[in-house]
Amino acid sequence: MDLQRERVVPISLSDEMRDSYLDYSMSVIVSRALPDVRDGLKPVHRRVLYGMQDLGLSYNRPYKKSARIVGEVLGKYHPHGDSAVYDTLVRMVQEFSLRYPLVDGQGNFGSIDGDSAAAMRYTEARMSRIAGEMLRDLEKETVSFVPNFDDTLEEPEVMPSVLPNLLVNGSSGIAVGMSTNIPPHNLSEVVDGLIALINDPEIEVDELMAYISGPDFPTGAIIYGADGIREAYATGRGKITMRARATTEAVKGNRENIVITELPYQVNKATLIERIAHLVRTDKITGISDIRDESDKEGIRIVIELKRDEIPQVVLNQLYKHTQMQETFGVIGIALVQGIPRVLTLKEMLQHFVDFRHEIVVRRTEYDLRKARERAHILEGYKIALENLDEVIKIIRGSDSPAEAKERLMKRFDFSDLQAQAILDMRLQRLTSMEIKKVMEEYKDILQLIETLEGILSSRVQRMEIIKEELLSLKEQYGDERRTEIIRDAEEFTIEDMIAEEDMVVTITHSGYIKRSAVSTFRRQRRGGRGLQGAGTKEDDFVEHLFIASTHDYILFFTTQGKVHWLKVHEIPQGGRAARGRAIVNILDLRNNDTVAAFLVVKEFDENRYVTMCTREGLVKKTELSAYANPQRGGIYAIDIREGDRLIEVGITEGNQDIVLGTRKGKSIRFHERDVRPTGRRTQGVKGVTLSGKEDEVVGMVIVKREGTVLAVSDNGYGKRTDINSYPVQNRGGQGVITLKTSDKIGHMIALKEVVDNDDLMIITKKGVLIRQSVNSISTIGRNTQGVKLIRLDEDDKIAAVTRLMEEEEEEEEEEEEEDTTETS
Repeated sequence: MDLQRERVVPISLSDEMRDSYLDYSMSVIVSRALPDVRDGLKPVHRRVLYGMQDLGLSYNRPYKKSARIVGEVLGKYHPHGDSAVYDTLVRMVQEFSLRYPLVDGQGNFGSIDGDSAAAMRYTEARMSRIAGEMLRDLEKETVSFVPNFDDTLEEPEVMPSVLPNLLVNGSSGIAVGMSTNIPPHNLSEVVDGLIALINDPEIEVDELMAYISGPDFPTGAIIYGADGIREAYATGRGKITMRARATTEAVKGNRENIVITELPYQVNKATLIERIAHLVRTDKITGISDIRDESDKEGIRIVIELKRDEIPQVVLNQLYKHTQMQETFGVIGIALVQGIPRVLTLKEMLQHFVDFRHEIVVRRTEYDLRKARERAHILEGYKIALENLDEVIKIIRGSDSPAEAKERLMKRFDFSDLQAQAILDMRLQRLTSMEIKKVMEEYKDILQLIETLEGILSSRVQRMEIIKEELLSLKEQYGDERRTEIIRDAEEFTIEDMIAEEDMVVTITHSGYIKRSAVSTFRRQRRGGRGLQGAGTKEDDFVEHLFIASTHDYILFFTTQGKVHWLKVHEIPQGGRAARGRAIVNILDLRNNDTVAAFLVVKEFDENRYVTMCTREGLVKKTELSAYANPQRGGIYAIDIREGDRLIEVGITEGNQDIVLGTRKGKSIRFHERDVRPTGRRTQGVKGVTLSGKEDEVVGMVIVKREGTVLAVSDNGYGKRTDINSYPVQNRGGQGVITLKTSDKIGHMIALKEVVDNDDLMIITKKGVLIRQSVNSISTIGRNTQGVKLIRLDEDDKIAAVTRLMEEEEEEEEEEEEEDTTETS
């Protein structure tokens, strides 16, 4: 028999890995990363406090070096490295990390700028006063003790905390396969919630929120919206939006500063300032001229200087969007319940703490009762001995040894071993009449205490009253006002909140480049002026479309193939007059060589209004505006375009207006929109005008909205205004009447617009020259005329697009600036 052979046990590799990993993960979950629902502490925090108690470091005792504390904890209870223990100690000191710090530190324990603490040999610490509430009654066998890592000492399994630490200080930790993130709360509110739960065990979360309004972060700031709070309290998971507290201060020079005084929880101030500076350098935020950190021991003060005439709220919303001035706290209410991780609601957390405090009160009362009975037993012996004092003395003097005296006393007076020993240990001074009286009074008091303690153990109501009294005392001693403000009815801000609302000139070139520029970029000129460069173009490119829209407006882009795409004006890249812009294909998802044909500026999608469209071949169609409210990324169909045709113009109608179509040959037709019945999106429409030959096509559509004039413009730079009443209402589908006499000199009609005297006209040529002039400088004449010169064109240049500015869109110029404008005949 070979006794030396190795014993090999075959084990599946996957089984071994699974078992080992499960053992490891459970060790991390239970022994390192997750807090206990009862005292809200992880093992390392509990061991630090217990180690400090071993060293006698209560709040009213001298500080000791942090290294001494770390060594105590490391050597006795927590063998995981000194940095793990010291980092825990540091965080328990930091007022910006814990709502109610459990350790009182002396020295450099880090800052909100992310500065690390000084080495442990330089700092000193002791327990804070409130930490004493965590360890209260620990000596009364209120909690179970377990062996330490080497079975040489014992440590408490949990602290008998009067403080509801899990909620008031919160907790965060990453375990294996799970994590916890519980926000801190206000002690006064949590106590009120606990008492409300004790008074009404059936209370609901909504009712508890009348007492506990939400998290209360040590750094203050603002919670923006209460929906996330309620979700977190009701389910154990939720997202809470936090915002920095910022105000504005007016300074000289028509400027304003944004002053930040409170930051969201766990935001690094130095990192935040660096982020803001980076956004300014990269032109992501353009309204900031300077940023200063004026924080001191009195508190945080970050001053952001704005450029002249900047709107503070716009810049502030940009900061909320792009920096940690707005952060989300993801609540995950996981804690250990009897050693098992569970997701807990607010009510469950409170209930577990109440149950725990009830257990502590019971165990403490049982301990006090046992000690009281032991003392009463001794006092009963004293009483008998003092009543028979002469005989007791005689027995003691007549005995040869203490053991004999003890035995004789027990036999004579039926004393227990403890009573006989206590009598032998009694000092002679206790035999005075005064001491005898004290013994009798103490015996009477101890009997009364025993009765009281027995009453507590027999009555749950009394025990609950004790819990409430202790909580109210805690609130009175340590409660304070909320630091974090809660804005309950706040709506989530949109990107428009970060964009100042202003009118923009949007231009699109023939090659498909788009940009937006402020209307004020272009100053008003008189009729016949030379114009300004409006858009930089390549030699083979020219500006084809121009229109005015607010930065907050929606723009519906209608393509030649009959699709519609949805965009916001502020999403269009901004550029100066000479800027080329950005390729529209990089902004819109255009496919199959589709190009943009028409644009519609919309603020709201109304079911009572219609999108009216016309095509090059004279078809007209209208569909409810609400049908275009939700285009997809690839666009949706707006109109069914037949082969050879294309969409040219789109407008909004109210259902009772007239429509005027103008053709390249200078004709136009006016008919009522009732002649065009509403249809769905993917339809072709009906005939609006009959064209004059193959070379003719529709060039413009006017939706008659007011008593005004119609402006007709030719591609050679001529234009005229005609009273709208000069256009007779006809039946849809006819050839119409003459609008502009076309010829080789005048050219073909390029645009048809409805205008009034208060409008401004903006004209842009194919070479990118732009001129802005008042409409009232153009004469109102009859339909059958050729018009007047609007702009002096360079050789081989033609008008590409025309649009108008209404009175409220204009930026008035000073008279002297208008006088300086160059005039040409």
